Amino acid sequence: MKLELWLAFVATYTLICLIPGPSVLMVTGIALTKGRKEAFLCILGELLGGVVLIALSLLGVGAILAASAELFQIVKWAGVFYMAYLGCHQIYDASKLKSDPTLDTNTQANLASARAGFFTAILNPKAIFFYVAFLAQFLEPGGNIYSQFVIVTTTSTVIVAVILGFYATIASHARKRFQSARAQQKFGFMGGGFLLGGSVLMASTR
Repeated sequence: MKLELWLAFVATYTLICLIPGPSVLMVTGIALTKGRKEAFLCILGELLGGVVLIALSLLGVGAILAASAELFQIVKWAGVFYMAYLGCHQIYDASKLKSDPTLDTNTQANLASARAGFFTAILNPKAIFFYVAFLAQFLEPGGNIYSQFVIVTTTSTVIVAVILGFYATIASHARKRFQSARAQQKFGFMGGGFLLGGSVLMASTR
């Protein structure tokens, strides 16, 4: 892959990732509710899910989803309901915090955050289409296709990690400024709202 082509990919993909989508809303919601550690675990799951999506696009799953409207809708709505479930769960945890100020929502298992990021990534069929259509534009037909996919996969993973980490850091810093039970409850409701917003955003895409 030529340097100028790689630089064009970095610039374009960075601009796309800066636009808040379901993943950004997911990470921000977890950072507000549980803190930076859980948010970064969510990002780790998201990155793993992204690698799986790229592998699936290489295997032709994107073409299968495009050919089957029913299968596309099943995957899409599974993602929508999953994010909505997570949002309702966060709001429920925040409501318990009001009656029990000693309750700390950070005691939830770390794997739950990573799992949330992973499933949010892979239950988004639009992402598979994106990888198939977008990444192909930056591959040189005459070059080694496998080495180029390694380059763009590594690059995209780093870009996503940096941008999601940026959003998570800002949200976690805002959370740290207010440590009272009342403030933590509000952040819990806000975090759940971000997750519900992500599910609405995913549901509205066609």
